Amino acid sequence: MTRHEQRYKAMTILYQAFLYKNNGIVYKIDDIINEQLDEKNKFISSLVMGVIDNYQKLCDIANKYLDNWDIFRLGFTDQAILLMGIYEILNTDTPDVTCIDEAIELSHEYSDDKVCKMING
Repeated sequence: MTRHEQRYKAMTILYQAFLYKNNGIVYKIDDIINEQLDEKNKFISSLVMGVIDNYQKLCDIANKYLDNWDIFRLGFTDQAILLMGIYEILNTDTPDVTCIDEAIELSHEYSDDKVCKMING
């Protein structure tokens, strides 16, 4: 699985977790990860857990830089993409430009044009 495919998988796991949380459904993030993956993947798990463990901090950072937007106005897919990108920039050795490019590419594939422009900004 390529890193892009792994980020897509992490995005879908986060989407599911955000959906559960928003609807008051009790879940264990490890269960969602295990349901979505055929085999363990350290990169996906660390990315998902990093976003979940740092959720409020990442939301605060996103909101600080979003002009006329709020992270909670975005759909769950868009939130997952943006928060993964911020987490990766701050907490991994992945070059910042790669994190940004990946977030933009995911947003082009799974978000609307307004969100793509906002993430690109």
